[in-house]
Amino acid sequence: MLKWLDRSRTLSRLLEVVSATLSKRRGLPVITGIICVLVSFGLQVVDVFAPSQALELAGVIMLHIGILLALIGLLMAEALGG
Repeated sequence: MLKWLDRSRTLSRLLEVVSATLSKRRGLPVITGIICVLVSFGLQVVDVFAPSQALELAGVIMLHIGILLALIGLLMAEALGG
């Protein structure tokens, strides 16, 4: 069913480029995740003083993206030889 995905040259090249880049900069996804969590903290602090549903939503989404990025970054760093 998904054999076309396995045979995709574009996806294969993208995976090679990403793994080569991340093998040189293993901490990049973790640092990016931490920055996302800090931005989320700032958004939630601003939301306390100026309540807005949009700010609250942006803060929560940024927090979850940051945590997922950091965790995936840790797993990838280990797999790439960290």
